[in-house]
Amino acid sequence: MPEATFDLSGRTAIVTGAARGVGLALSRRFAGAGATVFMVDRDADELAAAAAEAGGTAVAADVTSTEQVDAAVAQAVEATGRVDVLVNNAGLLRDKMLWKIADEDWAAVVGVSLDGTFRFTRACVPHFRERGYGRVINVTSYTGLHGNVGQSAYAAAKAGIIGFTKTAAKELAGFGITVNAISPNAHTRMIDSIPEPKRSEIAALIPMGRFADPAEIADGVLFLASEEAGYVTGIVMPIDGGVSM
Repeated sequence: MPEATFDLSGRTAIVTGAARGVGLALSRRFAGAGATVFMVDRDADELAAAAAEAGGTAVAADVTSTEQVDAAVAQAVEATGRVDVLVNNAGLLRDKMLWKIADEDWAAVVGVSLDGTFRFTRACVPHFRERGYGRVINVTSYTGLHGNVGQSAYAAAKAGIIGFTKTAAKELAGFGITVNAISPNAHTRMIDSIPEPKRSEIAALIPMGRFADPAEIADGVLFLASEEAGYVTGIVMPIDGGVSM
């Protein structure tokens, strides 16, 4: 697959949930486009190997901790003098029917996906405003738009990200900061956890007949992270093979 041509040379990017899947693919693409990439995940061992392979800097941090989030952003700014791009990709599944969900499971899912998105965005905004430039890309889901049986916590978190994205886009547009979301449909470890034949049934509902390679998701995000996307803000961009049509 050819490399995308958007140039992020001189930019500093932070990607959360970067140890595997879409986050790792994003980190590779950003590094290949010239960015200095800070890869955030709470799995320090897996992250270290991923960062070495992708050409990024590993930052072990828990997105549910304000202290650790602020420290991660400070590390990037101290090392490069700036932060330009933030991708809030970290997410968590704990699927159960809503009458079976324990408080701690609900809090964990919402805490990683929605609260983590808020914390990292809040921490980056002062640096974006100082430079008059910023790109925020949040990862939501088809489930956040349409719901799914057994995923009320995940759906609530991902729907919340959509509302957060649109509000942040309105609040930050005047400072040269764009805030967008993507709704991906990639073949990741989450998909691998779905047993056959259910996985095949889901794939059959996708007009293109397959899940995306994570690199295909990364190419769409690279556009939103680029200077060329400076007039695009507040959108939810499906990168899903047509499943949301």
